[in-house]
Amino acid sequence: MKYLITGGAGFIGSHLADSLIAKNNKVIILDNLSTGRYGNLAHLTHNPGFKFVEGNILDEKLVDKLVDEADGVFHLAAAVGVDLIVKKPLESMTTNIKGSEVVLEAAHRYRKKILITSTSEIYGKNVNGPLKEEDDRILGSPLKSRWSYSTAKAVDEILAYIYCKEKGLPTVIVRLFNTVGPRQTGAYGMVIPRFVSQALSNKDITVYGDGKQSRCFLHVRDVVEALVKLINTEEAVGEVFNIGSQEEITIKDLAERIIKTTGSNSGLIFIPYDKAYEKGFEDMQRRVPDIKKINKLIGFKPTVDLNEIIKSVVAHIKQDSR
Repeated sequence: MKYLITGGAGFIGSHLADSLIAKNNKVIILDNLSTGRYGNLAHLTHNPGFKFVEGNILDEKLVDKLVDEADGVFHLAAAVGVDLIVKKPLESMTTNIKGSEVVLEAAHRYRKKILITSTSEIYGKNVNGPLKEEDDRILGSPLKSRWSYSTAKAVDEILAYIYCKEKGLPTVIVRLFNTVGPRQTGAYGMVIPRFVSQALSNKDITVYGDGKQSRCFLHVRDVVEALVKLINTEEAVGEVFNIGSQEEITIKDLAERIIKTTGSNSGLIFIPYDKAYEKGFEDMQRRVPDIKKINKLIGFKPTVDLNEIIKSVVAHIKQDSR
């Protein structure tokens, strides 16, 4: 099979490319390198099954050409990270909504199966849990740019669902919960690489808010295996799946665990959300996925625990800094 991966030079996309090529598939990467890095793919340059195209998902002619060449599409390209969404809300909304519309329309034109990556941000301020795929979305005011990402990804999901139901396009939707691992950077607010970088430099770790908010972290290797299985599972078409871990930890405890793992002399500094992001910023206090649905369909379960995830990120950042 030949797969197009939009956003394939990014953290998750590059690992997905590795996995697909290791399984003897061919891969076309489309990325504008705004947040992705070609260095994530450099080791694939001489592989005959690999093709990289620098370009934007808003370029309809380019997307049309590449979708036509592929047998299936993984749509990962998006403006991601709370930091980027808050600083560039209009650009982020355009990329996430219009870009997805361009890719979905091309997939429909050529009848290509497409997997759309959405996010746990979909659930907004819903602190119940574990969160099931059909649970309610609870959002703040639309005037708060914080919720623009959740809204944009919800539109993506609706578009994919409608294309499937009305036009018969085979679509699969996944909601990712805090994917972590090598190649992820802390540049856009990603918490574990940011904390690890601070700890390795013996700088105080900056915790936003009071640190009592909790998250679950899943290794990118587990995410990628789930994506590949889902796009190849006919029963997944027209469905949405949570992909995440249920190993819950508060952000304060996460920072302390990273300090212990790295042997760092770092302390903790708590920064109010208003100073970290913008006035009136709202966060989710708890985000834990229910993963029964994906487990039942493809036998998904996390294989890498949080301690190993932290160690893998530490090793990668140390190697990257040499």
